[in-house]
Amino acid sequence: MLALLAKLQARILPRGWLDALRQLVLFAGAYYAYRFVRGAVDSRAVDAYQNARDLISLEQGLNLFIEPSLQAWASGKAWLIDSASWMYVNSHFTITVSSLVFIYLFRNSSFYFVRNMFCIAMFMALVGYVVFPTAPPRFFPEWGFTDSVSEFTRIPQDSTPVNALFNPFAAVPSMHVAFALMLGLSLVRLVNSWPLKLFWAMYPLVVTFVVLATGNHWWMDAALGAAVAAVSAFASHWLLARARPEAWAFTRAAEATA
Repeated sequence: MLALLAKLQARILPRGWLDALRQLVLFAGAYYAYRFVRGAVDSRAVDAYQNARDLISLEQGLNLFIEPSLQAWASGKAWLIDSASWMYVNSHFTITVSSLVFIYLFRNSSFYFVRNMFCIAMFMALVGYVVFPTAPPRFFPEWGFTDSVSEFTRIPQDSTPVNALFNPFAAVPSMHVAFALMLGLSLVRLVNSWPLKLFWAMYPLVVTFVVLATGNHWWMDAALGAAVAAVSAFASHWLLARARPEAWAFTRAAEATA
């Protein structure tokens, strides 16, 4: 019986319960530090609105203030804006967590590289939220923006007052986009079927459209989110993976097929 349990554990948890618990604690700590720092800037609403206006001015100066037109176009197609709103609600947590669990269980040798990318990216995001708190487009109805996610869910996104675990002024950088890039490009290499490869290749582009169409990010937020993902991948590869290649390098695991 003990041998059967040990075999079952090895199949379900590639490195045992202790390693799985270690990853959960690490991600929980990083996540709540991320949320806490977001809430720590709750008294800087004036700065957040001004920073957003500065972004608008910069985009206008570049003739790239596209967000109002994009949202207006998407909102003209009910199926499209509802799909984007559903995706916004589910991509950042449900899809991200499910994908990380898949990588941990079935592509375990690459999980630690992906984990390191996420930790670096989240640290960079914390710095961005403190240094440059920014209000999202949906806070500017005078430019024609609407909160499509709240309209879709019938629940105001900001119904909970700003506190230690919530802050609406965290638009820069867009971690929806950063997470989508880090997961999408990793899973393109880790899944076997071409339909899944195509899905994950398109996933970052879909998420970028979603965050803009729903009025939750400026395109510059998305660009900075992509930059965060790139820096995180670079640091994970050239610094951490070189320091511990046997543990932290990205490798194509062969434990399972998908």
